[in-house]
Amino acid sequence: MIRLDEQESHHLRHVLRLKPGALVAVFDGTGIEYEGIVLETRERCVAVRIQARTMPSVESPLALTLAQALIKGEKFDLVVQKATELGVARIIPVLTRRAVIERYSPHRLQRWRRIAMEAVKQSHRTRLVEVEEPQPVQALLEGLRAPALFCSERGGRPLREIARQWGDIPPRQLTIFIGPEGGWADEEIEAARRAGAALLSLGPRILRTETAGLVVLSMVQFLWGDL
Repeated sequence: MIRLDEQESHHLRHVLRLKPGALVAVFDGTGIEYEGIVLETRERCVAVRIQARTMPSVESPLALTLAQALIKGEKFDLVVQKATELGVARIIPVLTRRAVIERYSPHRLQRWRRIAMEAVKQSHRTRLVEVEEPQPVQALLEGLRAPALFCSERGGRPLREIARQWGDIPPRQLTIFIGPEGGWADEEIEAARRAGAALLSLGPRILRTETAGLVVLSMVQFLWGDL
């Protein structure tokens, strides 16, 4: 038997409106899902009896990190939600030369993590999405240990060319860098080249930064993931 925490108990009782005897699916955040039955529903604690353990194939074989430059308003909320639905494993808000740092505050990080959790549940995923503290783009590039796509309006190549260059063995990990509304600074593009990231063009039309990451996630999931 397990007991849900207060937040999940509230969701089960007041949003899903489940009663004792109802069948539920719960997950532990590591890829394992459990089938259970609701035993009791108290205000701050719901008890569930586990009946079976499963490992559904809902997680992508491609471990994706989205390194998205900070953007204004609630646009980053949308990025977190949709990137989670598309199967990203990790989201890193990125500090760049042209990103306004004042747009970030610690309470926003907690909000993004809540949004990611809600999207995980909505899309029936079984692994938690990591939403990390904002990091400077230079530091991320210097620490690259896996293939990376660096979306650039200058000097980028189509994904089909990059895929041909990478060969027939699909990447198992991939980091995608998306720039700010004002674009990357020249020194940031040069840093990406030095780090070995592939500069990616998204075509002749200018996409909003909150659109670009979702487009790239969809393309790489189609090529190397599970779309």
